[in-house]
Parts: sequence; C-alpha cells; structure tokens
Amino acid sequence: MCGIFAAMTRDGLPGDRCDQLKLLEHRGPDGTGTWTSRDGKWTLGHTRLSIIGLRNGSQPMTSPDGAVHVVVNGEFYGYREIRERLRSSGYRFSTDSDSEIALHLYDQRGMQAATQLRGEFAVVIADERQRAMFAIRDRFGVKPLYYTVVNGEVFFASEIKALLALGVPAAWDLEGAIGGMGRSHEITEFAGISTVPPGCYAIARDGQVRIHPYWDWKMPTAEQMAVDTRNEAEVVAEFREALRDAVRQRLVADVEVASYLSGGIDSCAVLGLAQQEMDRPIRAFTLTFDNALYDEASIAEAQAKHVGATFHPIPITGREIAESFADAVWHSETQMFNGHGVAKFLLSRAVRNAGIKVVFTGEGSDEMLGGYPYFRVDALNNDPSLRLGQRSALLDEMLGANAATRALMMPEQVDSAEMRAVQRRLGWLPATLNVAANQAKSVAPLFRDDLPASVREFQPLVSALDRLPLSQRIAGRDRLNQMLYVNAKTVMPNFILNFLADRMEMAHSIEGRVPFLDHHVADAAARVPVSMKVKGIREKHVLREATKDVLIPEVYDRQKHPFSTPPTRDANDPMIEFYRDTFASQAAKDQPIYDMAKVSTALDKLLDYPPDQRIAVEGNLQRVASVVVMQELFDMA
Repeated sequence: MCGIFAAMTRDGLPGDRCDQLKLLEHRGPDGTGTWTSRDGKWTLGHTRLSIIGLRNGSQPMTSPDGAVHVVVNGEFYGYREIRERLRSSGYRFSTDSDSEIALHLYDQRGMQAATQLRGEFAVVIADERQRAMFAIRDRFGVKPLYYTVVNGEVFFASEIKALLALGVPAAWDLEGAIGGMGRSHEITEFAGISTVPPGCYAIARDGQVRIHPYWDWKMPTAEQMAVDTRNEAEVVAEFREALRDAVRQRLVADVEVASYLSGGIDSCAVLGLAQQEMDRPIRAFTLTFDNALYDEASIAEAQAKHVGATFHPIPITGREIAESFADAVWHSETQMFNGHGVAKFLLSRAVRNAGIKVVFTGEGSDEMLGGYPYFRVDALNNDPSLRLGQRSALLDEMLGANAATRALMMPEQVDSAEMRAVQRRLGWLPATLNVAANQAKSVAPLFRDDLPASVREFQPLVSALDRLPLSQRIAGRDRLNQMLYVNAKTVMPNFILNFLADRMEMAHSIEGRVPFLDHHVADAAARVPVSMKVKGIREKHVLREATKDVLIPEVYDRQKHPFSTPPTRDANDPMIEFYRDTFASQAAKDQPIYDMAKVSTALDKLLDYPPDQRIAVEGNLQRVASVVVMQELFDMA
C-alpha cells in the first residue's frame, strides 16, 4: 500500500513536490519518489509502504524505452504467475515488486491490462507517447483515487488533501455534503473533486478526463437462477473454494500478516481459513468496549483459541474516541455518523505500534451476501414461500435481536418525494434505501434556513440510481440482488471502504487485505441463490456452511451485529464535552450547512432518548461535528 499523486499542468507545479508527498506519508512511510517530464509539465509522486520486494521496489517505475511511467497503490495478487507469462514473452523485470507487472501489462495490452489485475489497487500510468495519463481503480473501490480538472490542468491523488496541496481550492459541494450514505460514488463533499469510480479507468488528455468501465458486478437474472442445477452442497463448495483461494493469495507478503477480529462470522471465517494455511499462530486484534451490548471480546477470544491464533484485545474508551474524532475525519475526508470509524482508527494505531504492516479484514461479506438487517428485510419481503403472518413474525424477531443498531439499520418507512421517485424507478420500495432516506429526513431539521432550495430539494438516491445502468444490471434480478448491486455502487465505496477500511488503516500505515472483495469471490457470491444468502432471517447462510469447520458454535449460530460504538451514556460522557466545544467553535459559525442553534437544542435533548434510539440521534450530531471539523481542518470555502 502506498500514496500516489499525478499532475498534468501547462507550466509545471509550483513549489516543492515534497509538500504533496508529506501529506501522503502516512500511506507510505518507507520511501518517496517522483518523476517529472523533461519539459516539467507532468509529475508523478509516490510514497511507499514496502510489503513485497522490500529492497528494490521503489517507484515511480519507468519502461525500458523511458516513455511510460507508473505509480501503484495497493497489491496485485497472482502477480508471480503474471510475471512468468510476461517473462516468457520477452519482458525483463528489474524489481521483485508486484507493482512492476502493471508497467509491462500496459505495454503488452494497453488498457486491457486492467482486466488482468487482481486485488486492491489504484494505478496511474503516464504515457508520453500517447500524450495521456491513465488512472485505474480496483473493481470495488477498496483503494481510493480522486481527480480534478482546474483551468485545463488535471490532477490525481490517493487522498483529497494531496489535491489541495497541489493548489486545488477547498470548497464545499453542498449536494455531496448533504447526500449522505446514498449519494452517487463519483461525488465527494469537495466541489470539483470526483472519484474514479470502482471498476473504471480514467483517460486524461488535453485537459479533459473521460471515464470508462472495464468491469462490473454481474448479477444473474431471476430466470437464470431458476435453471441453476447445482445443489446446496455444490454451491457451498464453490463459494468456499473461491474464498479460500482469495485468502491464500492474500497471505503472500514479505512481512508478517495479522488479522482484525470481531465476534462476527466475516472476520472469524477469514481468520480460520488463513490459519489453516499457516504453520505459525496469526496475531488477531480485537476492539473491546466497556458496554456489554457492543463488546465482542469473549467471542473473539474463543474463536482465536479455536483456530490456533493468538488473541490481542485493544480496549477503546469514550475519551479516546472524543480525542481522536478530528484526526479520523482528517484522514477520511468525509462525514461520520458513528464512532466506529474512530474506533477503527484507534485499532489500526495499536496494531501499527505492535509492529504490524498487513492485516486481514472482513469488510465486504455483508455487501456480497446480504448481511445487514435492511438486506434481510428486502429478502423477506420478496420471499414468495412466506405467508404474511410468518413474514411479520420473522421481522419482529429480527427487530428484537438487533437492539444495538436497529434504530440505524431498521427505521420506519419514510414517505417522501424522493422515496416515491425511487419506487417509480425500481417498481418497489427497498428497505435498503430507506435507511439513507431516514438519515436524510432526520438530519434535515438541523439545516440552516438560508441553505439554497436547490440543495434542500436535491435527491441523492434518485441521482445515484440515474447514474447506474438499471436496465442492464437491475432489471429482472431478485430484489436482494438489486440492492446488493446498488449498495456496491454507493454506500460501500463511499463509507464502508473509507472510514471503516482503507483510510483508517492507512492513517497508521496499515495495509488492509479484503478477501470478500476479491472479484472471483464476488462472482461466486453473485451466483449464490438468494435463499442461500438469506435463509429466513439467517443471513449469509452459504458462508456459515462454507466455513463451518473453522467456526465456534457461538459464531456459526450468531445473528449479524453490525459494528458500531456505544452511544453517549450520560452528561459526563467525554463525547458530550467534545460536541459542546466543537459546536461553539468559529468553524461551526463558518460552515454553511447546519444551524448551530438548532444543533445545540438537539444536543440538549440527546440524553432524553432511550439508548436503542439514541445511537441514531447521535449519528446526526456526529455528522454535524464532522462538517465543523472539515470546515476547520481543510479551510473550506
């Protein structure tokens, strides 16, 4: 994992390239490098976290003829086999790094090289012969990659802060800022700054950027699934082999590979499969809280012992979350609605202090297999085998089993113009999108009265759907699969893979490896029948069966408990002090979105809510606090 930036300017970059590299140093503290074209107009920059080819993998890398230059952030799996094929075709390698295959694949196949790359990556290629730069992002957007065009000059970077250091102005995109979880992934909260979408590459030439897809997640239609002749055992075996191979590939490193571990099936399954491949115990790190409803230490410890890993608890306090909130927002560059992102930030810091550079993580399983409660609601509502009474009983059971997060994950149905527009586009009302709609509805009363009407009336869910190929990827699919696809294009890259993954890990130079988002696993997951993704209210049935041999019974039988931090408990909670100080700051007065008098009133009422509802109400306050922090740290206009 590394940090990268690229610039295509008319007159060259002002100042020292070290300014931009310094802001990406947390992504790669083991070395830096730059390349600048002979005329000084093009620049590539790289900060390195050395994982493979420790002694000779410096970047940028340059082709033998000196015309093509590349910087890579991430890991390519199966690179050894690709390297041997390229060698047999006459290519010579000067490093042991996996990154070098990108340089030679591009020479051999042009932009078709993107389809040959497997893993979590962002790549920028500067081709002086073509007078163009090519930027490639991995299939699900595990690795970040931003770009902007300013006065005909094009800039790419791993993080927005590096773009700002390159001279891009920092200003709010108000539609992006209020868009919340459901906004289209191309949009950020910074005006004029976009993401290269997952599974796409960008071509920058003559001051313009064009986006082209090279891969998309293809869900079979309901008709195609109806003629699937595999039995359950065959489906389970196929999924297990895909996941096992993804885990095995991600054990390749020249440094120790550890694992994050919760009490949920996702990280437990990954740890169990990884430990089967190892002849030494894997170090497993677990967040712990002093609130029993949110603490999973006992289950995680039992799971680690069961598979032969070593258990390392990392206790997190409310004081630490309050003190680190601003740092986490600085690294995520987006709003947060729970302290779980800050907790992941603190976990990664502890793991780095333990001397670890690489960890397995369980992100992506819920998004592949329908793990979250709202996915299960959509699956239940579309199950023709259930009578109305059965469906209602199962929904009540699920609601009762999710006391920690039901206010966030299973809110009441929102009746709004936006949700009616969603229904017209899809032909039904998804519980999955209702979560984002409910968040938008609950935070809207805190908006400033002078927020432009065009912003108030913006419909981020509709905008996101209108940017997706609904007729190609949604029509004719089971409803659960429709929402898995939509979620993969919105919530997952916007938030899950940001402040619960890459940005919190890389804040402390930790490379997170995500087996569930290997595209071979994703293809296998797409072929899993809906009834084996969600069976009744039992989520991820196929994963339970595929990894049963490495799971303790408590994990195998446990219902999904989404990762979150405990809500504020009382008036002495450190987060209350953090909110009051943040909301009284000059930045709070300067930010253009929220009315701080309304926000202060909401804060005064926070503790009046019961704990199972307080987590959702506090989520709004954390969104406001994030905006204030961004206003100050990024000097937003």
